[in-house]
Amino acid sequence: MDSIRQVAYFRLRVIKDARKTGNISDVARLHRVCRQSVYRWIQRYDGTLESLMDRSKRPHSHPRQHTDKERRMVLQVYHHNKRLGLVCLWVHLKQNHNYKRSIASLYRLLRREGVVPPPSKKRRRKPKPYEPILVPGKRIQVDVKHIPKACLTGSLAGRKLYQYTAIDECTRFRHMAIYDEINPQASVRFIKELKKCFPFEIECIQTDNGTEFTSKLLGATKLSAFEEYLASEGIMHKRIAVATPRHNGKVERSHRTDQERFYNDNKFYSLKYIREQLAKYLRLSNRRPLMVHNWKSAHHMLLNYQFAL
Repeated sequence: MDSIRQVAYFRLRVIKDARKTGNISDVARLHRVCRQSVYRWIQRYDGTLESLMDRSKRPHSHPRQHTDKERRMVLQVYHHNKRLGLVCLWVHLKQNHNYKRSIASLYRLLRREGVVPPPSKKRRRKPKPYEPILVPGKRIQVDVKHIPKACLTGSLAGRKLYQYTAIDECTRFRHMAIYDEINPQASVRFIKELKKCFPFEIECIQTDNGTEFTSKLLGATKLSAFEEYLASEGIMHKRIAVATPRHNGKVERSHRTDQERFYNDNKFYSLKYIREQLAKYLRLSNRRPLMVHNWKSAHHMLLNYQFAL
């Protein structure tokens, strides 16, 4: 029997003695407790042992908790900027609303208010050691995202569009482009465009084993047009292991963010319009604060690197 239940049984014995004798003072002296405690236990007792157990002494408030004014302000800003994400919301509040709390305090407030669901418990995979990239351009992850048809309307309804994405592993600086085909020729056009947009030399391109990048899995002995172009430009082509998209995790994760922040709530009626909107989104995306850079953006990290040179 644990000590908590032992205390409850003792209090129950005191209550029974008090009811039996009818003299609270004598019972209090007998059990060496004060009369106020006996009266309090009698009042609390509802016939269950649990009612006599010690209750939590945790305070209902904290002197440094969010004020009602702060809580209303945070919730109002959150409901007008639901797609910002926790980090961007915190930075927005600090820069525009003189918010002084930590990001952990903001998260706890949103959890208490029920606007942020509790994190699901997942079995964590033990990651293998990964080589950090310290120089921009040393390795660029490239992948293709199939644009969901649900966001295409007007002249684009029923068409297939593809988003080519490249992300620099060092700075996390990204470039994206929309194409209406997915093949080695489109991949070559994207790399040519990428070389103009990235302000540094590209040493290595890392891709999966899709046919738009390589024909190795098809049993071909010749290089694909994409591989030939990279070889002619002196760029190394690194293919990840088959069926391991986590090896291209940075670009894969960025595609999920694009889905949540760009495609889920927008409609596009022409190829020109979706490219214009993607360019605006890309500019904002490269300027979002990132935890991996101590809340500095990819654009900021790139500028720091260029300044250091």
